[in-house]
Amino acid sequence: MNPAKTINEQPSAARLQGLRLASILDEISSSIGNLRRPQEVCGLVNVALSQNIPVADIVDKGLRSGLQQVGAKYEAGEYFLAELLFAASIVDETMQIVRPRLHGQAIQKKGTILLGTVRGDIHDIGKNIFRMMADAAGFAVHDLGVDVDPELFVEQSKRIKPNIVGLSCLLTTGLSEIAVVVDQFEKSNMRNKVRVLIGGNAVTKEFGQEIGADAVALNAVEGVEFCRGAIDP
Repeated sequence: MNPAKTINEQPSAARLQGLRLASILDEISSSIGNLRRPQEVCGLVNVALSQNIPVADIVDKGLRSGLQQVGAKYEAGEYFLAELLFAASIVDETMQIVRPRLHGQAIQKKGTILLGTVRGDIHDIGKNIFRMMADAAGFAVHDLGVDVDPELFVEQSKRIKPNIVGLSCLLTTGLSEIAVVVDQFEKSNMRNKVRVLIGGNAVTKEFGQEIGADAVALNAVEGVEFCRGAIDP
């Protein structure tokens, strides 16, 4: 799956004719869900823009809806990691068209997530997939990146006031760092103000219970489902 560089390619005349049977937003959504070529999805977005469809609707009912389809297929075992990464690349290319037009258009967010890979770990693939899926679900995601000091999680939580703090860890050597972050929240009297979600190859449900995390996600889809439930129980 090697997407072409062009992002403005329009769908064929036959393809556009088929849009009479379904809304352009549904077409964008299903194109992402079925992992069509990025340039085709970008072309559909250009058509939607030419029809003066609000950018907020394109993002919410087109791009996000499509990523939710991808997440559902991943959860069902139909898609795997490679498909999640490809879906992310589709949306990344599409957002090159949409992002400049977002200014001044309100997009409702369900909640706020502060996210990062703990100190000593520089792996970010799983974290980035979760970020993409959480954004698709309507969350505002603040990503601190990798190798994040425990104190920074607390400092940024005081500033951003997230509903959920997501801690990612691939290395077993980093498990102790997750515990340090949770302890920092306790010492700062911040623990009862956030829900702590941990994820990554190194974590287990048992470890999460041991350190007092609110949830353990064994994959990105499971993590997003927890976030949804935490905001809308």
